[in-house]
Amino acid sequence: MQVEPDGTSPIAAIEEAVAGLDELDELPVAEHVARFDAVHVALNVALSAIDRE
Repeated sequence: MQVEPDGTSPIAAIEEAVAGLDELDELPVAEHVARFDAVHVALNVALSAIDRE
């Protein structure tokens, strides 16, 4: 498995991105969109890295 320049494997990056939703129920609803956007971006980056393997 290829490791990304920051030292994170694509699979670990996906797990980390999804973990960004763990505390969603503790956030005000107004902050949910920003959290979903951040997770979406992180997943796109991680999944793109898998395509380069």
